[in-house]
Amino acid sequence: MPLHRAALAVAAMLLGATSSAHAAEFLSLDDAFRRVVDSHPELTVLAFSEAALRAERDRAAQRPAFELAAEAENFAGTGEAAGVDGLEATLSLASVLERGGKRDARIAVADRQIDALALQREAKRLDLLAEVARRYLDASASAALLAVVDADIRQRKLVVAAANERVAAGGAHVSVRLQAEAALAKAEGSEQRARSALAFARLRLAALWGGRNASFDVDGAGSLALPESGPIAARLDAIARSPEIRRFASEARLREARLQLATSTRSADLPWEVGVRRLQADDDWALMARISIPLGGDARAAPAIRAAEAELAALDFEREGTERALEATLLEASSRMDAAVLQARHIDAVLLPKLEVASTAMAKAYRAGASSYLDWAQVQSEIVAAQRERIEAGVAAQRALIELQRLTGQSFGHSLDNEELP
Repeated sequence: MPLHRAALAVAAMLLGATSSAHAAEFLSLDDAFRRVVDSHPELTVLAFSEAALRAERDRAAQRPAFELAAEAENFAGTGEAAGVDGLEATLSLASVLERGGKRDARIAVADRQIDALALQREAKRLDLLAEVARRYLDASASAALLAVVDADIRQRKLVVAAANERVAAGGAHVSVRLQAEAALAKAEGSEQRARSALAFARLRLAALWGGRNASFDVDGAGSLALPESGPIAARLDAIARSPEIRRFASEARLREARLQLATSTRSADLPWEVGVRRLQADDDWALMARISIPLGGDARAAPAIRAAEAELAALDFEREGTERALEATLLEASSRMDAAVLQARHIDAVLLPKLEVASTAMAKAYRAGASSYLDWAQVQSEIVAAQRERIEAGVAAQRALIELQRLTGQSFGHSLDNEELP
């Protein structure tokens, strides 16, 4: 929404401050998003995790291995078994016949794990972008506060000049000038603290992409922007798009696949072996075959099946608990945002315009000798306090908006929409 005239005046001061020292690079919020997405190690780690899961899928898709065996018996003994006269040699091929669809079940579990990792990456990206937005907002607010302090210093200098004129003309005691100079010194001390806070905020932002040099400018006017309010029902409906809720659908598929894998163990695998045997005594060859049939497959599979069924049944309750927690957090963030927006709009539309008019009138009255220095100084202090309160309200509203965007899975930057992660 458009800013009020008083807020636009602060924004103009910010733009002026930026252009006057524009040896530094300007960093937009989207630029900061992109730097973090391109370089943050937590996203890179997840890319390696996906590679590991795909390797696990390849392993799960493998069929039972074949074994080639050679066996010799009845030789190098005593009596008739002495030497190799009674040697019997066997060459065989063995493996396991998988039953119950175990291989397909293993592949399904691996695929569901890969799908779940994609949602984990999305959630991690949203968390990182939310932190970028918060730190950029801190830097923007620091820049806005610095502009307010700089404007206050300029105004205090006008007050000092006017006090000097009054003292020189004999219309005021020298203490008035000293009070004005003390107020100016206090404002200059605030400027030093504001510059230090801005430098720290920029360094803290740069740390997200591993930067040690924070010689860039940020959009100070951004901290004055106010988000648009919307119906609570629409915000609550948007929770369904959040990664925290969407992961339950993926988790349900994963747990169903695990249940299918546990169920497949009811059908026991059948080890088999076929080969040829050399009968040395008769100088004959013979075929040999063997198959093993494990017993008690249902009983052995029952504990794993019960565990998988319990985990699947618990998922609905886990989802409901998460939804309630997210709704409570969303309602709280919505309340904070709406309250901050109302406060900021009141300051823009009512408080700051009245104070500006009062300041102009008080300056004329002071120069005409119709008011005291304290009256003029008090109005100026109230203007600075109102401007600070306006910045704080804008920051509070945008912090709540960032939380709402994170909760509902909304994108934080237009340039990052529908982009693939590294």
